[in-house]
Amino acid sequence: MPESRIQPGGERQRIDIDREQELEDWARKLDATPQQVKDAVRAVGNRADDVEMHLKGVRTTTNSDETRRANR
Repeated sequence: MPESRIQPGGERQRIDIDREQELEDWARKLDATPQQVKDAVRAVGNRADDVEMHLKGVRTTTNSDETRRANR
């Protein structure tokens, strides 16, 4: 079974941006546009959890914040 299909437990684990319907489904699920999902997959890979975190901006600090903190 391709990785983009439903895995055991009922959850799809990978996003296949080449499948239009799947891309639209993920965009709807992630409250994003298909283009945002494509961009996120290109940025972080096709793991659904990584894409979701990327789209939600899970990081609470930026690299500049971390650099300033380290230089104190």
